Amino acid sequence: QVQLVESGGGLVQAGDSLRLSCAASGRSFSDYAMGWFRQAPGKERQFVAAFSWGGGSKYYADSAKGRFTISRDNANNTVYLQMNSLKPTDTAVYYCAQRKGRRRVTYYSSSYYHQDEYDAWGQGTQVTVSS
Repeated sequence: QVQLVESGGGLVQAGDSLRLSCAASGRSFSDYAMGWFRQAPGKERQFVAAFSWGGGSKYYADSAKGRFTISRDNANNTVYLQMNSLKPTDTAVYYCAQRKGRRRVTYYSSSYYHQDEYDAWGQGTQVTVSS
C-alpha cells in the first residue's frame, strides 16, 4: 500500500517562497518517478513538475519553469517542490503523485504531464498566495 503525505503548504504573500515536501512509503521510492500537480478552485488538476526515477531528468509546466524546482531525496523517500516568486495564480491544492511502473522506461517525456500516468496520490496541501 503506497502512502504519500504532503506538507509545507500555507498562506504567503506574492513574491514569497514555499517548499513542499512529500514523504512516500510502501514501494521502493527510488524506482519510481514522482510528480507534483495542483488544482485551483473550479479548475481541473494540472501538472506542475516531475522527476524521473533515475533522477536524471526533470520536467516542468511552463507556469513553473524558472520559479519552481523539483528535487528528491531517495535516502529519505521524499520529494520536494521549491516554489519561489509565488504569484496569486499559484493558489491551489498541491498534490504529490507517484508514477506507474517500477523503473519504467519512458519514450515520450510528455507522458509525465498526464495524471493518468500516476497511480498513487497524496491528500494534498493548500497553498494560498495573496496579492
